[in-house]
Amino acid sequence: MSIQGKANLLMIIVTMFWGLSYTFMVMGLETLAVYNVVALRCIIAFLAAGIIFYKRMIKVDFKTLKYAAIQGFLLFLVFALSLFGLQTTSVSNAGFILSLTVVLVPIISSFIDKKLPSRAVSFAIICTMIGITVLTAQGSFTFQKGDILVAIAALGYAIYLLLNSKFTRSVESISYGVYQLGFAGLYALVCTLFFEAPTLPNTAASWLAIIGLGIICSAFCFVGQTVAQQYTSATHTGLIFSLEPIFAAMFAMMFLGEGLTVKLLIGGSFILIGNLVAQFEHMHLSRFFKKQAQEKVI
Repeated sequence: MSIQGKANLLMIIVTMFWGLSYTFMVMGLETLAVYNVVALRCIIAFLAAGIIFYKRMIKVDFKTLKYAAIQGFLLFLVFALSLFGLQTTSVSNAGFILSLTVVLVPIISSFIDKKLPSRAVSFAIICTMIGITVLTAQGSFTFQKGDILVAIAALGYAIYLLLNSKFTRSVESISYGVYQLGFAGLYALVCTLFFEAPTLPNTAASWLAIIGLGIICSAFCFVGQTVAQQYTSATHTGLIFSLEPIFAAMFAMMFLGEGLTVKLLIGGSFILIGNLVAQFEHMHLSRFFKKQAQEKVI
């Protein structure tokens, strides 16, 4: 297997564990409050990754800490909103709704650049909006509170990614990423002290969930993604990330007993198509749309 092939395989494993994180979050919520889960997850991840990269951590400068503090706050919001959302929506729904990030990034970029989205992105937006409506709308076209909270988390994560692409140009990326986890854990700990009662997991399932979130879904995934992205393309990475909601739904069926409904199949398919189209924006699909436009002119 080529180096890029191994990198892509590692990215698939990382994406699979991110899909598993939704199941771990639901398990953690059975005995712990939201901010408590986020605090434990991020602090454990910070300590685990910090031990691995301690030589880089001690050389950190003020700019890196400043950017990490900003991004850590956004991560904290994304994790917390996702957990609050999971209290009233399914893991499958949450996985697909959070994947809206793939489409939101080019939309926000278009606003920043003051230009309309391309045809490919516009098509992706329509697909994902149809998918979201099918997944989340009830009989009277009302939406679950949890679906709305996860959608806000997706918006927060899109902003996080856009800022990330800017910040990483001027800081050392690994220490910057690890400190993000530390700041996210600090913000969550403060909220836990003010709004909840700090506790440790008291069941085997809770410990499994928290350790899984901290070590596997955060520390390992962070390190794995950092390594893999050095040897594969951004397009391949984006396409692989589109598998996350599928893994989330699969693990929810395996471990939480969630069923495979017609709404999930139809809505999830539209969102997945939208994600794939958004990723192909910089590949053949954008050229296809341009060719179609030229043929219409001719």
